[in-house]
Amino acid sequence: MSSDLGKFDIAVAALREKHAAAKDRLATAARASVEAVDYLAASREAVFVGQEIARDIQQRAHDQIASVVTRCIQTVFEEDTDFRIVFEAKANRTEAKLVFVKDGMEINPLDESGGGLVDVAAFALRLACLMLSQPPKRRTLILDEPFRFLSKEYRPKMRDLIWTLAREMECQFVVVTHITEMQIGTVIEVN
Repeated sequence: MSSDLGKFDIAVAALREKHAAAKDRLATAARASVEAVDYLAASREAVFVGQEIARDIQQRAHDQIASVVTRCIQTVFEEDTDFRIVFEAKANRTEAKLVFVKDGMEINPLDESGGGLVDVAAFALRLACLMLSQPPKRRTLILDEPFRFLSKEYRPKMRDLIWTLAREMECQFVVVTHITEMQIGTVIEVN
């Protein structure tokens, strides 16, 4: 009987060791679980902060780019057409959609009468990008036939706008064109 008691004591001791080991593993798992929850909360906070920063940067970029493009369009065409950049989240990426708005309605610039809206917007987008570049680059835009589809009636306004923008933004424009109405500043003719 005493040998059975010894075996029982050994079995109880082994069970106590297993229980203590299981208790230690459980405590370790509980600490890891708390750390994982804390990490998850910190990760979510970091994602939120990152998204807020991205929205702020997008808004500032939109404001600076849209103001230049809208100004150029409204100056040349003398109508209330705005340029906007709409940021959309798609498949964990942000896409930018370029939009023209006239009288509160989104328009397709290729369908608009008044020939040259896309040319003016493309010029203004190039200028806005140059102005936003970091570190600042030498402000020179070299353009080849940028206003080839601009209707003749709008050319004087575009020419005057280029002259004004060159002074205001301290930018040099080198424009290759066959359109004589667009000649300003130093003109070099190549035959």
